[in-house]
Amino acid sequence: MHTSLYIAKRYLFSKKTVHAINIISGISVLGVFVGSAALVIILSVFNGFENVILSMYNTFTPEILIEPAQGKTFDPAGVLFDRIKADKRIANYTEVLQEKALLRYREGQYIGTVKGVSNDFLKREKLDSTIIDGKFALNRKGEDCAVAGSLVQLFLSLNVNDNLSDLIIYSPKKGAKSSINPADEFNVKVIHPVGVFQIQQQFDETVIVPIRFARSLLDEEKNISSAEIYLKKGVSTDHFRNEISAKLGKGFTVKNRIQQNALLYKILNSEKWAIFIILTFVLIIAVFNIVGSLTMLVLDKKKDIAILSSIGAGTTLIRKIFFFEGMMISLTGCIGGMMAGLIFCLLQQHYGFIKMAETGFVTESYPIGLKGTDFILVFITVSTLSVLTSGISSRLSVKSLRTMKEEL
Repeated sequence: MHTSLYIAKRYLFSKKTVHAINIISGISVLGVFVGSAALVIILSVFNGFENVILSMYNTFTPEILIEPAQGKTFDPAGVLFDRIKADKRIANYTEVLQEKALLRYREGQYIGTVKGVSNDFLKREKLDSTIIDGKFALNRKGEDCAVAGSLVQLFLSLNVNDNLSDLIIYSPKKGAKSSINPADEFNVKVIHPVGVFQIQQQFDETVIVPIRFARSLLDEEKNISSAEIYLKKGVSTDHFRNEISAKLGKGFTVKNRIQQNALLYKILNSEKWAIFIILTFVLIIAVFNIVGSLTMLVLDKKKDIAILSSIGAGTTLIRKIFFFEGMMISLTGCIGGMMAGLIFCLLQQHYGFIKMAETGFVTESYPIGLKGTDFILVFITVSTLSVLTSGISSRLSVKSLRTMKEEL
């Protein structure tokens, strides 16, 4: 093995009789170089977009969500929930009561979601980063106020700077019977909007209000729709979820972020893998240039092969020489490409010289997210393709060893 590797190394860097062989070898290295760099860069960009999108979702998507397995609400009073609230691993515990309701503002009306939240909701990080108008506050001068999503603002033409116009919310009364006056069948509450947030359509049709306001609107004295939990840093989400789920039993569903947004995670992963597969096909074409390079090299080294065979070198040894030659060509391009991709990603992270075409997005430049697993994946992919192509080409190139000896 050392002999074949040594000879292959000499062949790679030695001068060839036919200058075209050097060019073909260079093209092979360049093809693998570009393919590897492209894979690293594209995967890192997708990681960056994934981080940006999930960070937007994570402001309103808790790490742990507790909901009733049946029905819309549950009573959070009891020993189990008291212990959960007192758990030192929890950084934020928010009780939520939400329901669809009719929203009216001036002449406009819209059916959206009213989300009542307890005081801990305002202690979450990055809430202000979601605000596009006004401020994120649920109480102003002792009076309840609301923060609306951007879709609500769009359909109702909300103006948070207009102190004379309020948001009117209608919700059906529990157990209400048909009445001559339809207004008697609804609870009607008035609240002033002081801010508008924007995240994604799923959240932007929501109006956030204090939970006491939601209780009065929905005729719900003590029940809640869900409990949202954020954990302290270093606490395992999966371990905590499994522990809480076991304690609460079958009456409740306990979800992590992936389970809450299963479709989003599937879309992000499927897009990333689709691009990876497409670029891998491009890389396969580049790696298969090695076949042509090795074939030309065998023709150039006919005399050397005949001499090695005459002094006792077997077919296996000669095949190993060209196998290692092909591996060194591809791995040189792969490692160089990954290094170039890493440098490009680091420069983009720090300087952001490639800007987004779309304006108004949360980031001006293409985001980058570096993951060590991506580099390992690229290296394994290139190595696997290199083993296949080098093995095939080395076998095909020296299969007529006896014919070469006779010709010489």
